[in-house]
Amino acid sequence: MNNSFSKNNLKNLNSESLNWKEIQAQMKNKLGLEIYESWLKKINFVDEFNNYILLTVPTRFIRDWITSRYLDQILQIVKNHKKEIIRIEFKISDQDIKEDSKEKLPTQNFENQKNISFIKDSYLQYNRIDPNKRFDNFLTGSSNKLAYEASLKVSENISHYNPLYIYGGVGMGKTHLLNSIGIELKKNNKVMFISAERFMYQFVKSIKSNDMVKFKEYFRNTDILLIDDIQFMNGKEAMQEEFFHTFNALLDKGSQIIVSADRAPNKLSRIQERIKSRFSGGLVVDIQKPDYDLRKRIVEQKTEELNNLYSDQMKISREIQDYISTEVTTSIRELVGAINRVVSFSRIYKKVPNLAETRVILKDLLNLIENKVTIDLIQTLVCKYFKISKNEMLSSRRSRYLVRPRQTAIYLTKILTSKSLPEIGREFSNRDHTTIIHSVKTIEKLKEKDPEMSDNISKLKNQILYNNKNNEI
Repeated sequence: MNNSFSKNNLKNLNSESLNWKEIQAQMKNKLGLEIYESWLKKINFVDEFNNYILLTVPTRFIRDWITSRYLDQILQIVKNHKKEIIRIEFKISDQDIKEDSKEKLPTQNFENQKNISFIKDSYLQYNRIDPNKRFDNFLTGSSNKLAYEASLKVSENISHYNPLYIYGGVGMGKTHLLNSIGIELKKNNKVMFISAERFMYQFVKSIKSNDMVKFKEYFRNTDILLIDDIQFMNGKEAMQEEFFHTFNALLDKGSQIIVSADRAPNKLSRIQERIKSRFSGGLVVDIQKPDYDLRKRIVEQKTEELNNLYSDQMKISREIQDYISTEVTTSIRELVGAINRVVSFSRIYKKVPNLAETRVILKDLLNLIENKVTIDLIQTLVCKYFKISKNEMLSSRRSRYLVRPRQTAIYLTKILTSKSLPEIGREFSNRDHTTIIHSVKTIEKLKEKDPEMSDNISKLKNQILYNNKNNEI
């Protein structure tokens, strides 16, 4: 098949063999409205072949984000419609649509364009402010009121608090606030919104392409810099050095800097002290776990949104809403996830679950919440079982008696947490994602061949999830 296709071709390709609208509806139900509107809605069906389908997305970043987080779920939904489909391939629509015009450029000009394209493309790819995350749909309570007010103040008057540092646990609304600030400020300012992980990617890419000048110009010429999850810079000395100078350059020219992290500046590990000092020199605000009143309002709002979205939506009872508001306490993200699970159940089985059924639907979620599964807990219990220290597990040594515990801990982290492969790699002394994949596959094969290994993995899993003393090993 030809690797390129025009805009006109997209309209002529046959899509009758697979009901893409129905698949879209199921993606929305299974993965939730927020994820669908932010990412999956951007997917377009192109064509179906013997054992795979071809889809398009606007940018490489969206493609990479979808494939790393949601590809398995999407493929499963497709397979439910047509079991012959075994893989999904993505094309970058904007890139391919412009293929013909690129070929008409002089060779030299095209080569020059390639050298700087990552700078131009990155603004489009990584500066996507989510229009759905606004101030007017951010619900406030005692746990997040200060962070909300500070963010609102900055959006009205830049440099009022500079830098603004927002921290809190996963799924508490930090990214929502950064998006909200970006939406307001981009009306009259040049805004750059990027994750620390993507900042690192661009930094490394600029070094490899010998184009650090373009990188510096790109990030230092913005009016507003919003960086999400700054803790992912830990241990990256060269990148921290560049970020420090970028930070100072922006402050000197009066640009506004807003940063989010999962912990307070003084709690950041393997981050230069001078950077932490700069963060502490501005306004530092935290977002705590939502209290009951806030959780209840979030549940009510989310339920109402779903009722408005689906004309045939069955009403979730007040009893169920109160149960979710009471039991799911860790984060707003988990709260929304619980609602989506209950709604998906009601739509699949054409009934609203009773309280007993709701407990079953949310059992694994509530168990995870109750027992606070963390990578640190997994590492601790695995080290205890194998009788090694955590320092030994996280070291670069490849002795056999260390490799197996390390692989076991990585495998359990992959199946018991929602961490991505790069995130897991960082927690295991910055190991490459390919190492993480290899470790998971190795343990899966060992479980199949070795009943004792399979039994021990099960016991470890139960101990981690449920603190089951009967399963101590």
